[in-house]
Amino acid sequence: MSRAPIPASHLFEENQQLRSNLVELKRSTQLHTAGLEASEERFALAMQAGNYGLWDWDLETDEVYFSPRWKSMLGYEEDELQHDFETWANLWHPEDKDSVLATVDDYLSGKLASFKVEIRMFHKKGHVVYVLVQAFSVSSQKKGPIRLVGTQADISERKKAEIFNRGTAEIIEMIARGKSASAIYVAIALMYEERNPGMRCSMLELEDGKLLHGAAPSLPKEYCDAVHGLQNGPDIGSCGTSTYTGEQCLVENIETDPKWSTIKDAALPHGMRCCWSEPIKNSRGEVLGAFGMYYDFPALPDENESEDLTSAARLAGIVMERDQDQKRIRQLAYTDELTGLASRAHFYLYMEDLIQVSQRHGRRFSLMSIDLDDFKNVNDSLGHDAGDLLLKEISLRLEQTGRVVDFITRISGDEFSIVIEDTKDALAVGSFCQRCLDEIAKPLKLSGRTLFPSCSIGIAHYPDDGKTLASMLKAADTALYSAKEHGKKCYAFYESKLTEKAEYRIKFEQYLREAIEKQQLTLVYQPQVDTVTGNITGVEALSRWHHPELGQVSPVEFIATAERIGMIKPLTDWVVNSACKQAVAWKKDNKRSLRLAVNISPGLFLSEDLVRSVKRVIDETGMDPNELELEVTESVMQTDQENLSIFSDLKKLGVSLAIDDFGTGYSSFASLKHLDADCLKIDKYFIDDLLLHDDTKMLVSSMVEIGRNFCHKVIAEGVEEARQFEFIQKIGCDSVQGFLFSEPVCAEEIPILLKKNFLA
Repeated sequence: MSRAPIPASHLFEENQQLRSNLVELKRSTQLHTAGLEASEERFALAMQAGNYGLWDWDLETDEVYFSPRWKSMLGYEEDELQHDFETWANLWHPEDKDSVLATVDDYLSGKLASFKVEIRMFHKKGHVVYVLVQAFSVSSQKKGPIRLVGTQADISERKKAEIFNRGTAEIIEMIARGKSASAIYVAIALMYEERNPGMRCSMLELEDGKLLHGAAPSLPKEYCDAVHGLQNGPDIGSCGTSTYTGEQCLVENIETDPKWSTIKDAALPHGMRCCWSEPIKNSRGEVLGAFGMYYDFPALPDENESEDLTSAARLAGIVMERDQDQKRIRQLAYTDELTGLASRAHFYLYMEDLIQVSQRHGRRFSLMSIDLDDFKNVNDSLGHDAGDLLLKEISLRLEQTGRVVDFITRISGDEFSIVIEDTKDALAVGSFCQRCLDEIAKPLKLSGRTLFPSCSIGIAHYPDDGKTLASMLKAADTALYSAKEHGKKCYAFYESKLTEKAEYRIKFEQYLREAIEKQQLTLVYQPQVDTVTGNITGVEALSRWHHPELGQVSPVEFIATAERIGMIKPLTDWVVNSACKQAVAWKKDNKRSLRLAVNISPGLFLSEDLVRSVKRVIDETGMDPNELELEVTESVMQTDQENLSIFSDLKKLGVSLAIDDFGTGYSSFASLKHLDADCLKIDKYFIDDLLLHDDTKMLVSSMVEIGRNFCHKVIAEGVEEARQFEFIQKIGCDSVQGFLFSEPVCAEEIPILLKKNFLA
């Protein structure tokens, strides 16, 4: 294990002795070649006394003599190792081999006056030994250098001390330069692991009593994951215990120590057998985390290891305290102290990053500038304390209105901003702004008075209204001023035409919501005519909306809006219920069965509540389920088990299923075999094109044939011309629906049409 560094004075004395011995050997060798063996024996004794090992390399034969002391320095017995150059060179560290051989060449050729190198060599047990090698050459007059004779001294402790001091200096530099805490933690762990071969280190941070992984470069990820998030306590391993007690915890044997009983199964499979932990504390003595040291064998630390454990925890404490202080500083800098929202500084950084990302990926976002109306009057009349309370309440209301992805900032005073990312529908931001206006306008009591706050909002879109932070801020402020000029308590887009569109959209949504809630829509029914008999076999129920101010509104527009604002379910429930009641009434009056088709929105069709809702309507109205047909567009015709199960559950009720707009999607032919549908409705797009292109005739004919092969009824929609009907009738299509026979009519006209034969 590590020992204290050797004093420099001792190293100097040893080096002087080595130099003296080398000089003596060289002089003895040169003067008494015949008595070289005796001189080496005497020199070997001198080397042993000075803790040096001797070697002698015959450059002609590549034989190498290793003294017993030399071998023992690397863990070998006197009778071990081959005495040849290859054996010797294989003990050198691969990274040092080339430089050592280059030094040998330079010395023997005369480029270097002396030979002295530091080299890493492998101990028999596998670890590295640092050695200082010095040598001189023995030459013959005819051949030049024939031998290289030298010594090596174990300088591992000195090198470890140098490496450790250098590593400590590098870590201090990393701290000074503000490197990330995680990077410094790794550097600390690796430094102590190199100082103590076989040791593995870890650092855990303590947050709200939980142990969080900081760094453990040599420990397995599985163990780190198992420890991460554990609540500390007196029996949660070594680190959990040390952070709980604030004292050092030394566990000699993980397998048997009760403190590890609950988590030893996470450590033992990875060879971890002992763990020593020191609490990491800040300058105030508060526990911030723990530094842990592990070995793969049961052990307690020696004096050097104990000192390392303490010093490592202190060093980690400097880093951990700095990191926590920086986090608090960032929080203060990035958070508005009064409201807890993001600060102005944070807003600028966020916007700069968002603009870069949006530019790179072609994304859009919206910036809303919000200013409270007449806030100064609150401060003047009720005081600044009341004004602060109002700002806090406004902040809460904005947070409750915003989505999770929205970035809300208090810019200054009574000015706020909201950023909405990935804005695909610019006008939808208007609806969000209206919710903000409504939420902020709710009354509240301050200082015994009831206030009715309001705000004005300016909206700018990236990149339409600006491509830089400055231009976006200017556009949003310009729009805000426009809202103020229009009487406050409203919002405005940077482009005035968008404001008008958004206002209409919000008004439209409000009118539609009210119409659905009050059941102010009406139903009409379009007959479906049998192509063989000419009789009506069914009708499709269609919703209509006439508003006193908007006039007759297209179903395409109000159905899409109902889906967007979440009103499609109540609308559909009303349609299905009203249509079923009407169908039951027709059957009662006319004594005739009539198939009733009702279109179901794709989003609603996948709802778990659909089957229950349909069953409830059937039970309440007395509708024969065999006469009810639900139409779904082929966008829901996927082979997902969820879709198939809904089809199956509806079929169990006895309800028929029709695939609407057949042929316009990508999934029709692939999914037909999986779905137990009853009817295919060929989309009007193909019927309109029927007389213009022969390819369309082939497609429609194929659709009819497919329907027949799958035993489905086939209905052609949008038939408006006699020639269209003639072709449809010719290819064997079962039924047709379109203006050629009847446009959608009110319920009172259906009994009249039932008496009519459309082919007569």
